[in-house]
Amino acid sequence: MHAVGIVAAAGSGLRLGADRPKALVPLQGRALVCWAVGALRDGGVADVVVAVPAAERAAFADVLPADVRLVVGGDTRTASVRAGLAAAGDHADAVLVHDAARPLTPPDVVARVLSALHAGARAVVPVLPVVDTTVVVDGDGLITDAVPRGPLRRVQTPQGFDRSTLVAAYAALAPGAELTDDAAVVRAAGVPVLTVDGDERAAKVTVPHDLALAELQVAGAG
Repeated sequence: MHAVGIVAAAGSGLRLGADRPKALVPLQGRALVCWAVGALRDGGVADVVVAVPAAERAAFADVLPADVRLVVGGDTRTASVRAGLAAAGDHADAVLVHDAARPLTPPDVVARVLSALHAGARAVVPVLPVVDTTVVVDGDGLITDAVPRGPLRRVQTPQGFDRSTLVAAYAALAPGAELTDDAAVVRAAGVPVLTVDGDERAAKVTVPHDLALAELQVAGAG
């Protein structure tokens, strides 16, 4: 099975307070996108496509390995993944869509997703249990209900798919539709999504506090 990794890296760094695309923000001197690509490769995905902002293509080329393929992403995550899928090509049997904002995803998570695809799953996502009490609130901020935590999971990346399944799901997506992740895209097309164990270390870097925690995580592992 030939798998291609697609890294969505076209997002801005506004919430991170950065003066550059989030994926180019350094973590221990190495751009977030480089960590994400490394996680895919260490987990068994050698062929990687990165969707980048058009104006920053040269900057990404400067930090990434020469054999990483760069494509211009869109204004939305959906557009960027579409561009990555087109670049993956028909030779790919499977694709793993990963967020550059999850730089410290352990290779074991990638390997679990790949293993499930090898076993025949058409769509696979890594997940973690919800540990906090979760409630529903109304417009006035008052709690109206409590949600049982047992069946709830937090979804991470990389999310793995049979390539033709994901291509068909995106083709069936209504024009202008923007879903939160690729698992939602295939579920909208009626495809069941299998889950595998995620990892707390695969946390998303969104705000400065997240980056500070990632810095501590790397320093602690060194």
